[in-house]
Amino acid sequence: MTSNASRPAPWTTIILFALVAAVSTGSLAAWSGEDETTATETAILAGGCFWGMEGLIRDLDGVVDTEVGYAADKNDRKAEPAEAIRVVYDPARLSYEDLLRFYFKMHDPTTKNRQGNDRGAQYRSAIFVLNDEQLSVATEVRGNVDTSGFWKKPVVTEINWAGKFKEAAEHHQDYLEKNPGGYTCHYVRGE
Repeated sequence: MTSNASRPAPWTTIILFALVAAVSTGSLAAWSGEDETTATETAILAGGCFWGMEGLIRDLDGVVDTEVGYAADKNDRKAEPAEAIRVVYDPARLSYEDLLRFYFKMHDPTTKNRQGNDRGAQYRSAIFVLNDEQLSVATEVRGNVDTSGFWKKPVVTEINWAGKFKEAAEHHQDYLEKNPGGYTCHYVRGE
């Protein structure tokens, strides 16, 4: 006759299985009150060739992801899309205001439709806002930068409502990581 003393009861096996499953899927964090996901926000910025912009912005503390592409103005469908970068960031580590302050140091916001050797409307300086709060912050930061004297000429950065963002081809994504020493006209000023 076999003793049941060394075998666990069927209900303990079920509970053990459920705990293992909860830990492996991360749902145990929800049971314990821990937040397993970080709330992120998105910004869309244009400032010349997207390769150089991505190369600098990607390394900021708080940036979660970057993607280069072409941003359109929601209210001006005739305007040429701008080379832009979509930035996903953690607002607990990087504020939208601080991201914009960095943006205004890493490209020349005083040249209309141009950055370095790149010329044309697709290389314009523009902030594509996604909500009223971004509009307010972008307007304030642009005004502060313009009156600060940091740039000797007036800031011409557009602030537009974001329309469609079209991802650039894969060979453009993380271009400077794939091609160290590749072309860029971006660098951080005043640091």
